[in-house]
Amino acid sequence: MKNSDDFSPAVIDRVATLLDEFRDGAELTLSQLSGRTGLPRSSAHRMLSRLVELGWVSRRGRMYGLSRRMFEWGALAQQHDRLHRAAHPILHELHETSGLIVHLAVLDGNDVRYLDKVGFGRIALPSRIGGRQPAARTALGKALIAHAAADRIAAYAAAGSPASRGRQALPRHEIARIRQHRVAYEREECVAGVACVAAPIGNSRTCVGAVSVTGPVGSVDFVPLAISVRSAAHAIWRNHDECDSARRAV
Repeated sequence: MKNSDDFSPAVIDRVATLLDEFRDGAELTLSQLSGRTGLPRSSAHRMLSRLVELGWVSRRGRMYGLSRRMFEWGALAQQHDRLHRAAHPILHELHETSGLIVHLAVLDGNDVRYLDKVGFGRIALPSRIGGRQPAARTALGKALIAHAAADRIAAYAAAGSPASRGRQALPRHEIARIRQHRVAYEREECVAGVACVAAPIGNSRTCVGAVSVTGPVGSVDFVPLAISVRSAAHAIWRNHDECDSARRAV
């Protein structure tokens, strides 16, 4: 019987086999790829053509190779992995001292994507590792937007225009306040009964992510938590920067 959603593990396996042949960065011909993978030439050509259309593979004459997009994804994955490793022990420390749920996230389009989550609370939260939430509704997203590139900030400040494509607005005065104090707040904007404090991870030129504490409104004391979250963000950035410096020195 044909699968109604056209999903086939065998197809995924063959695509993965093709892409794996480019792991050393070499460019290969269709004949070489067919011979190395054992795939029929016609099947290999059909898959490669689709991968070229998707922008995963590039073609120059008879030669195929990984596209720039794939290298960018690889660099992004490596960056996120370094951030997670730098942050994880500090997230646990922040959870222990605050007693609240701690998140690590990055900006992904118009959303925040959660890289880590430590702790559980009395109120069920929609956040999960790998999950997403609209950026402008969360303290994490606000911190990330306010410390993003100028064009991204302008896009959120101008949200609501026909070109914003449904993106939620973040007022310029709030963006300015977040940038000045390096802390963002959210009170029942994402989940009823829940409040959050977040801080950007980075310096005046770079923001690689954000960290937050989240809990019931009555348990979130904004002033002392802002100090704790900013301190955690600074420690994560120091770890991340040291790891990056060590990697470049190798």
